Amino acid sequence: MSTFITRYDTSGPGLRLAVKDLIDMTGEPTTAGCRAVADRAEPARRDAACMAGARAAGARVVGRTNLHELALGVTGINPWYGTPVNPLDPALVPGGSSSGAAVAVATDQADVAYGSDTGGSVRIPAACCGTAGLKTTWGRIPLEGVWPLSPSFDTVGPLARDVAGLARGMALLEPGFTVAPPAAWVLGRLELSCDPAIGAAIDAVLASAELPWTEVTLRGWDQATRQAGLLLVAEAWAGNRGLVMAHPEGIGSDVRARLESGDAFSAADLDAARIGQRAWQNALAHAFTRVDFVVTPTLTIFPPRLDDAEALLTARCTLPVNLAGIPALALPIPTGGPLPASLQIIGPPNSEERLLALGAVLEAAAAALQPR
Repeated sequence: MSTFITRYDTSGPGLRLAVKDLIDMTGEPTTAGCRAVADRAEPARRDAACMAGARAAGARVVGRTNLHELALGVTGINPWYGTPVNPLDPALVPGGSSSGAAVAVATDQADVAYGSDTGGSVRIPAACCGTAGLKTTWGRIPLEGVWPLSPSFDTVGPLARDVAGLARGMALLEPGFTVAPPAAWVLGRLELSCDPAIGAAIDAVLASAELPWTEVTLRGWDQATRQAGLLLVAEAWAGNRGLVMAHPEGIGSDVRARLESGDAFSAADLDAARIGQRAWQNALAHAFTRVDFVVTPTLTIFPPRLDDAEALLTARCTLPVNLAGIPALALPIPTGGPLPASLQIIGPPNSEERLLALGAVLEAAAAALQPR
């Protein structure tokens, strides 16, 4: 079954939790969706640290979900374990890297799924499959026992069918987590070139919510996308060089090429990108003195067909968030057509409690726009 790499008995009580197969679970090998890893993987001696809350709460793990190999890809297409089927349309890409996680919750095979987000890997599949997904603040959720891709950007976060499900997922990841009460937020709308139907859907939801908003300009958005991509693949190459050298036949050609591209950057390139990262973080900190949250599309296009899946690389509005290390929520919204759009709400560091509170308000506003 392409949604899961390992599926467990799903009967019994308790919240159903799906876990991306780069998060260690005691007694289970972690594959990272990669044949070179799976062929040599030993059963994990202990759970990843982020599993502690779920174990204490008695969550029922229904399976370990498929992913884009090594979590390095946006399409979710996996040459070893198959490609999870997008429940909105089987001809469309499910998004990556947390493809199986998004499909598991979208098809009601799990109540909550744990995914990871390094460059958009929770938000992109959520957008493609019509679910909600939360990218957490870098460093907020412990990463011990999680297969690393790019340690400066790696995060773990929940996917669910709605904001209430994300809140349940955060309460597992961080026991004691509670959503903040509604407040008098001011939103900043960042205009990005996107499919007109997506832009119109965002306008309609903001109007339905009757929240004050203002247009914001974030100079450096495109540069932040490039800098994040550079640093991400450079760190991914540093961490996976040995695997590529020793077992190239066990890594798909697209992921291997992307990893090897990380070897092309000089120390000066990396230093310049780090300087740019600090400047970008400062720019966003200034923006958050004027508005509470920034709203953008999650993707500038609707999910493409499987044979055009790489279009997602230039359609994602996610990398600048990872460069800044801040949280963001991807939320499905209606368009009046067969496919939902996805709205991205970006918040300052450690604002997840307030971010989900706003998400619930916008979710209700979106529901009011659905045909009755």
